[in-house]
Amino acid sequence: MNSDDELAGQLRDGDEKALRAAYDLYGAAVLYLAQRLLGNRADAEDVTQLTFVAAWTGRDTFDPERGSMLGWLLGIARRKAVDRMRSAARSDRITETVRAQLPLAEPPETPDRIVDRLIVADELGRLPEDQRRTLQLAFFDDLTHPQIAAVTGLPLGTVKSHIRRGMANLRRRWEVDGGTSGSRSAGPSRAL
Repeated sequence: MNSDDELAGQLRDGDEKALRAAYDLYGAAVLYLAQRLLGNRADAEDVTQLTFVAAWTGRDTFDPERGSMLGWLLGIARRKAVDRMRSAARSDRITETVRAQLPLAEPPETPDRIVDRLIVADELGRLPEDQRRTLQLAFFDDLTHPQIAAVTGLPLGTVKSHIRRGMANLRRRWEVDGGTSGSRSAGPSRAL
């Protein structure tokens, strides 16, 4: 095969040997361009392969009057490399969006934190039912005093009194049994 015209004719006719000859002649140039555009050898090799697959499937679009076969192949390679870069950028944006939406990992439970929680849970279990219920609604369910009054049917003043007395009981227990040394100053509300 002596010219692009002959090679193009054989390629358009579906001659697989012509595709191999085009690869042997121009594969290195396509790979070089792809690597320069992408900066990554593995991606450049993929783009080179995609370029020759696209050349094979679109072989009847090559027009020797519009340019050389090398120019045509480099045009295909450039479009494939740009597609690869856009795909990578899109993938990066999706990854960043997902990362931004993921909750931050909570620090692992320390022995001190576990002991603090056990002390609070134990003391909550010792409280009268109404005090325990109002504290649980306030701290675990994050309800306001009026919301707790609505849920329990208790007057607002009683809800406030139960919470105040329950907190005082927890504080006394915390001070007597001693929340862990590193957390003692934080008081019982820290562990709730």
